[in-house]
Amino acid sequence: MTITTTEAAAPTRTRPRRGSRAGGQGLRTFGLYVLAVAVGLGVWQLVAMKYGPSLVASPSQTLSAAGELASDGTLGNSVIASSRRILIGWGLGVLVGAPIGLLIGQIRIVRQLLEPYIEFFRFIPPVAFVTLAVVWLGIGESSKIVLIFYTAVFIVTLNTSAGVMAVNENKLRAAASLGASRRQVLQRIVLPSTVPYILTGARLAMGNSFLTIVSAEIVASQVGLGSLIWTSRNYGRIDWVFVGIITLGVLGLVYDRVLRVIAVRVLHKYGARV
Repeated sequence: MTITTTEAAAPTRTRPRRGSRAGGQGLRTFGLYVLAVAVGLGVWQLVAMKYGPSLVASPSQTLSAAGELASDGTLGNSVIASSRRILIGWGLGVLVGAPIGLLIGQIRIVRQLLEPYIEFFRFIPPVAFVTLAVVWLGIGESSKIVLIFYTAVFIVTLNTSAGVMAVNENKLRAAASLGASRRQVLQRIVLPSTVPYILTGARLAMGNSFLTIVSAEIVASQVGLGSLIWTSRNYGRIDWVFVGIITLGVLGLVYDRVLRVIAVRVLHKYGARV
């Protein structure tokens, strides 16, 4: 007698596709963002109802004021003027601060020569130099750009030098023992390890540039978001003030997001993360 046995086939498990998983995660993140914004608008509306339009403009009043300012070109001109000053000053600060930070981190004598000046000037806020900048450079674009450059360059320099000095010493010794030149060590070891620090410094400098542009435009500018906020205050238009403040926040959010996306796509092999 022959007995044949058949084994039940094990059920095959299908793994969820990576694309569907990422899509679900993105949808969940978007939903949380929408929820957070809705809660914020609700709290804002309650505060406006409690204190009245003379102190706090409601979301609808702010939106109406934004339309009013946009229709006559005031809002658009202010955004363009402030953005131009921020991007030029911040960009120069990154371009100058990163190489200086690399030199300070790698060469001891450069660090000893520049460290007293960096430690002195980085504690003096840019607002303290507004009057001197206007006296020396006038009320044109140069004074605002120089103040933003002053804001950004020290932050980027310090972060970059910290990144260089945080490089693993064993990697440097191994490269030196294999005959790598100083330039090769910089390109293959130091710079890749320092890129995340430079990116962090650039982001911090961007945020501080927004702080500087408001004070600079209040003192010496006819066009810009800082000037818009100050002019609105003089006219008693709280809703215009809210428009200027919210526009600054939205611009900062957009610029930071764009910077992070570009950095991840261009510098992902160096460890840049969103």
